[in-house]
Amino acid sequence: MEPMTTGVFDLPGRLAAKAAPSLISDDEQHFAAIAETLERTIAELSDRLDVELRAPGGIGRAAMDRDLEVHRLDTRLRTLNRFGLDLCLGHIVRAEDPEPLYIGRLGLTDDEGRRLLIDWRSPAAEPFFGATHANPMGLVSRRRYRWTAGRIGDYWDEVFTADGLEGHAALDDHSAFIAELGGSRSSRMRDVLATIQADQDAVIRAGSRGALVVDGGPGTGKTVVALHRSAYLLYSDPRLGHRRAGGVLFVGPHQPYLSYVADILPGLGEEGVRTCTLRDLVPQGAGAVVESDPEVARLKSSAEMVGAIEAAVAIYEEPPTEGMTITTPWSGIRLTADDWAEAFAAPEPGTPHNEARARIWKALVEILMDRSGTDVPPEQFSRALRQDREPADTLRRAWPLIEATDLVGDLWTVPAYLRLCAPWLSPDEARRLRREVPDAWTVSDLPLLDAARQRLGDPHAARHRRRREAALAAQRERMAGVIDNVIASDHDGEGAVTMLHGQDLRDSLIDESELPDLEPESLAGPFAHIVVDEAQELTDAEWRMLLPRCPSRSFTIVGDRAQARHGFTETWRERLERIGLHRIEVASLGINYRTPEEVMAEAEPVIRAVLPDANVPTSIRRGGVPVLHGSVGELDSILADWLAEHTEGTACVIGDADFGTGFRAPSSRVRSLTPELVKGLEFDLVVLIDPEGYGTGVEGAVDHYVSMTRATRQLVVLTTP
Repeated sequence: MEPMTTGVFDLPGRLAAKAAPSLISDDEQHFAAIAETLERTIAELSDRLDVELRAPGGIGRAAMDRDLEVHRLDTRLRTLNRFGLDLCLGHIVRAEDPEPLYIGRLGLTDDEGRRLLIDWRSPAAEPFFGATHANPMGLVSRRRYRWTAGRIGDYWDEVFTADGLEGHAALDDHSAFIAELGGSRSSRMRDVLATIQADQDAVIRAGSRGALVVDGGPGTGKTVVALHRSAYLLYSDPRLGHRRAGGVLFVGPHQPYLSYVADILPGLGEEGVRTCTLRDLVPQGAGAVVESDPEVARLKSSAEMVGAIEAAVAIYEEPPTEGMTITTPWSGIRLTADDWAEAFAAPEPGTPHNEARARIWKALVEILMDRSGTDVPPEQFSRALRQDREPADTLRRAWPLIEATDLVGDLWTVPAYLRLCAPWLSPDEARRLRREVPDAWTVSDLPLLDAARQRLGDPHAARHRRRREAALAAQRERMAGVIDNVIASDHDGEGAVTMLHGQDLRDSLIDESELPDLEPESLAGPFAHIVVDEAQELTDAEWRMLLPRCPSRSFTIVGDRAQARHGFTETWRERLERIGLHRIEVASLGINYRTPEEVMAEAEPVIRAVLPDANVPTSIRRGGVPVLHGSVGELDSILADWLAEHTEGTACVIGDADFGTGFRAPSSRVRSLTPELVKGLEFDLVVLIDPEGYGTGVEGAVDHYVSMTRATRQLVVLTTP
């Protein structure tokens, strides 16, 4: 049958009944209004963006405000250009108002102020996602669209009252969602905003204060929830908006995962979320290798070992115990051990070690100036004090500037240093931690390197600050000359020129863009909220990397105890309280929207064998394809047959280190990954190679379970005869 094409709707012939004008004419009229407003809005935004880009950059706060406005305009313009009419997800009809309310990725208003689209994150849009027959949330009906290449290829209606039956053609509560679940996968996560379910939406819209744990098994949409929650919080919580420092940080388990989900947040109209892995938080992360000795990894992963960094730094913060006589142009001054102790106590608590040394020197200058009785400027006295090299050299020795890599490297290569900083280690444990090459960094070293960097700070900070202060002083001096000339030319001493006498106005004329940048790290924080996916894998030491980056302790923690490769015997609350989080709420997701029943029936016993209380979700659909078992020699033919039969979709071979040498990677739609790298991903076809060889105990069972549950359509298990 020929497609039923009319306006925005492009329905296949089998859906002819849905193309009746009585069902879609109102939608067509509304889409016409959206199209007209979109065209106008895009033109206006383009003009405004062009004006902003051509305008002078400004200085100080004005420059920052301009940059924020450019970012806002550019983000909205790109979203509108990317989606067009398919910004619209569907509509709802409320009992209180017969006029449909159309839900979109962004809000849209016409020239007359009529709301054409309601932002999906607004309170008014909540029933579109959250209404159920048990709790209709005031709805009469709901319609969801399926878009393909900018046209509506299908739509589904749900009714919640008897009045809602009129004018609806498809009355299947789950048809839209089930249809989406069966769709082919690609190398990027699919856009599923229109089919967010009520249990997921409740978690997405939960408040941001404290720590929210999203606990759910495979296929429950944990990652979907985490990503959409990031966008929702930026929209709804003023504490997290772009004008607030830090914003939201999203931490994923590995780079393939970040690549897989890369389109989701921009597709939600949100580009204000920083995404990274734990490796990205430390410069040495990119080249770090996995620790070869599991016992060494265990020792380094404890919070106690992270605490050893404090002891390691404290060794370099002991004040000199002997006094000295300092020669100045005015007199000789006695500097005592008590004076050293007073100066060493001058830095505010929490001041990084390397940045504190300048404060100590300043305190020494103040102490000795008081004792000298001179009234010269502090800068002059400080320069004179440095003429006697003994105090400066003594300070450098007692409080040296330290690189984080040197500090951590010394722990593993200087046995006496490690014993002093980590006295709880047994002699055998200390020997196991020793290595010959100090900078042979492993993943287990990263939390310690990060802790050292946070505790030490930038060893070059004082130099950067001096350069900035010198540039600032030069600007002020130059600007003061200009202002004095302007004032001198105002012979009457009246008018706006007199305002130049004010120091605040003089300071506002400083061009901060010309000052040397202090180069803050974009991932150093602080962040207002952090989302952590696959959080069950984080060690206590790795949690210590994240907590200092979020002083408010506002976290969304997404994970599944049953997918923890190294075991997870505690409850979420026990684990998180132990690492320092409080105000913990746990939301559980128990419906598997991804994995067919046939696959879960074989996967469940695998994880129950090692974790009887695992949160194994219930699948809501059957795939109609049984799990296939065979021999490794059949791999080539299985992949070839699948590719020939399926023109769309992706497949993944898991556990074959030699994949590609024989079959020669037949298609870009076929990938080969290890069990560790498939978490958070999904594929139409999954082929496991010798899963019994993935490992023993909990780690082996978890890798087996996780690998099986990546399949959305078919699972094949191949073993070596």
